[in-house]
Amino acid sequence: VQLQASGGGLVQAGGSLRLSCSGSGRTLSLYVMGWFRQAPGKEREFVAAITRGSENLYYAASVLGRFTISRDSAKNTAYLQMNTVKPEDTAVYYCAVGRYILDDDYYEARAYDYWGQGTQVTVSS
Repeated sequence: VQLQASGGGLVQAGGSLRLSCSGSGRTLSLYVMGWFRQAPGKEREFVAAITRGSENLYYAASVLGRFTISRDSAKNTAYLQMNTVKPEDTAVYYCAVGRYILDDDYYEARAYDYWGQGTQVTVSS
């Protein structure tokens, strides 16, 4: 599976941005999809995840109510809609997929099998 994240850029605080993660090689409908981010000098952290049929969504507390994860199986793509962004959202955002992830592991980077290359999001104050 090859993943390509896109949509990052420079945005003012309070603005919006939509990230996309497109996949190739295999249908992404077989996988749980997640978004993680890594700010300079910090560890990679969980942002959001969506199960195969979109029946369950998971969010980090820091983005709950502001970010929305979704997926379009027909386009083999997942999205992260980022609203009301804050300077602390500045990071490289990575998408990832995992085939078999237990309920308690959606937040764990080690549970995901394939990763995209990351897209930079910079929020100016």
